[in-house]
Amino acid sequence: MFALLPANVALYLLVDRVPNATRPSQENLHRAIAILTFASVVFRSELVLLLGPLVLQAIVRQYTSIANVLRVGIIAGTLSVALTVLVDSYFWQRWPLWPELHGVYFNAIEGKSAEWGVSPFHAYFSSHLPKLLLSAAPLSMLGAILDKRIRGLLVPYVAFLLLISGLGHKEWRFVIYSVPAFNIAAARGANWLISRKKSSLIGRLSYLAVAAMLGANCLATFLLARSACANYPGGASLYAFNQLLASEHNVHVHVSNLAAQSGASLFLHSHAPPFLPGLAPPSKFGRPVDWVYNKTEGLSVDALTAAPQFTHLIAEIPVLTPEAMEHWSPVAVVDGFDGWAFNIESVKAAFKMGLGEGLRTLRGLLEMRRSEKLVILKRKV
Repeated sequence: MFALLPANVALYLLVDRVPNATRPSQENLHRAIAILTFASVVFRSELVLLLGPLVLQAIVRQYTSIANVLRVGIIAGTLSVALTVLVDSYFWQRWPLWPELHGVYFNAIEGKSAEWGVSPFHAYFSSHLPKLLLSAAPLSMLGAILDKRIRGLLVPYVAFLLLISGLGHKEWRFVIYSVPAFNIAAARGANWLISRKKSSLIGRLSYLAVAAMLGANCLATFLLARSACANYPGGASLYAFNQLLASEHNVHVHVSNLAAQSGASLFLHSHAPPFLPGLAPPSKFGRPVDWVYNKTEGLSVDALTAAPQFTHLIAEIPVLTPEAMEHWSPVAVVDGFDGWAFNIESVKAAFKMGLGEGLRTLRGLLEMRRSEKLVILKRKV
């Protein structure tokens, strides 16, 4: 997300041109190259896969010269490397340190990113991008067909998607930078549809199609946001744990894998350092600061039971055994998102009622399915 801001500024510079112009100004192009160079060096190295096709397109179409690109790239790159090495080396206390270069070596050259899962080559096109764009996906294709300026704008982004698809490990956040460009293309397609003559049947249907797609986008966004809010049982469990035991001292809690992967992050370690600089530690307000949040992986419940230092567990419910429960007592249970299900009974009931009551009943057409995911346990005395 830090890299998305400069990537969006670069895109703005590429499209900020006089009406009907087929190319960006040379000054704006150089600024975009400099900004993307900075973002690639400092924030996210995969942006170099967008920068490369953009520079190649600019040279082939004679938007600028090779000499200009080299000059801008060398200056921006050198300053960016110096900045990230100085700042990050200081904070990590490792000299010299260039984090994104280390990330490229670890993930791409050593291929370690594959340890987090491998997806097929087409995953960005068949799964991730359609989920990010929703109804903007077909509209962007229409916009690209209609307008050569849109096709020129999308070429570097499509090339970026093809290049990054060569990496086995894929996540939607790696290609989030392409979404604004496809949204521009979608706006062009939508504009063409609503510009049809409203007096004709095709014109009315085109207008209704755009309205329906926007409505479907809003509905899908609402449902996906609701799903996401319910999909972090780890964060909910650690927050509840902090509240339930807020006055206790010498707490040593083990946080399970599922909890750590679903929101139980360092930001919720409110009873243990580090604390935000400039803010008073919780001890100033009578809250304990001697807790230990332990996230050691690979420890079974039996191993945790045998280790007397652990006073509490945030454990995954499926791994608990009756033998383990002889030593632990449950404090709270946290559920999480499982999916959406249609409630057919609400539809049947709606048809049997009046209009107003029936519409209120239809609100329950979609039901969020949840199940117990994590349990907070306290060691029995």
